[in-house]
Amino acid sequence: MKENNAKNTLIEIILSAIAVVVLSNILPGISVTNFLTAIVVAAVLIVLNMFVKPILIIFTLPVTIFTLGLFLLAINAIIILICDALVTGFRVDGFWYALLFSILLSFFQSILFSITKKK
Repeated sequence: MKENNAKNTLIEIILSAIAVVVLSNILPGISVTNFLTAIVVAAVLIVLNMFVKPILIIFTLPVTIFTLGLFLLAINAIIILICDALVTGFRVDGFWYALLFSILLSFFQSILFSITKKK
């Protein structure tokens, strides 16, 4: 069972890295130096989403409730900007590009992950 989870996580990291590379070629405000950097970005995003994002959600819960959940988009953009600060070779030109990148990355990931899921 653990081997299957590790394999699925590795596949998700590789698919996320592909999405990062594609988006960096589409969006002018996003750049990634190579595919290895994209893999690091995907892995760092997974770690940030596991540990930092829940803390940010708890701290911003009143704003999130007031905006009917739309502030979660801003939290996703903040996670992208933190990843930009942590990973050398990955650059995001501001909050709005981070917001657009996070929305498109979620969209691409949902498509790629749904293709790989077994029925």
